[in-house]
Amino acid sequence: MVARRLRTEAGFTYVGLVVFVAILGMVGAATLKVDGLMRRAAAERELLETGAAFSAALSSYAAATPRGFPTLPPTLQDLLKDPRFPGTRRHLRKIFVDPITGTTEWGVLYQGDKVGVLAVYSLSQARPLKVANFDKRFQGFENKEHLSEWKFAAAGPGVPVVPALQPAQPGLPPAAAPIPPPAPPARPEPEAPEPEELEAPSAPDEEGPSPETAGTASGL
Repeated sequence: MVARRLRTEAGFTYVGLVVFVAILGMVGAATLKVDGLMRRAAAERELLETGAAFSAALSSYAAATPRGFPTLPPTLQDLLKDPRFPGTRRHLRKIFVDPITGTTEWGVLYQGDKVGVLAVYSLSQARPLKVANFDKRFQGFENKEHLSEWKFAAAGPGVPVVPALQPAQPGLPPAAAPIPPPAPPARPEPEAPEPEELEAPSAPDEEGPSPETAGTASGL
């Protein structure tokens, strides 16, 4: 009896230990997940501030444009040292590290065939945690599918507007322009009925009355 009781208690202790270890593992996993989300949110906030620095540099370059020069820099390197001036004029201290990818490589949106830098964006295709309640500096960032859709451009008078980009969903071809429905066949106009030819009334006989009629008339 005593041995059986000891074995029963040992079994309960083992099950309790297993449950405790499982709960401890779940708590640890949840803690790691929360920590990862917090780090990711902090990286996105840093990305917004870094992008704002790029936007300010592009705006500064455009505002300092001498007469007859383009308002867009040919490359990001021109923001570090403006070649339009004889001395050293900087609009950006350095090419910042992307806090998401961890590199200094950025996506660049050019005007036309690489005529000038319109905007800068992260090359990360990750889904952003922040999808709403952006600062007024970040217009059009709401409800984006990828971080690479956050385009940091210059703002101000005389600065070209960045066209809105709507990337196609993965696995689907880009949407084509809708094809208008075919025009209905033209209905033949009904032919107008030909006017009926009216017989002209016969003209009264201009000759005098016949002898019979004259005789009858004289006898009355």
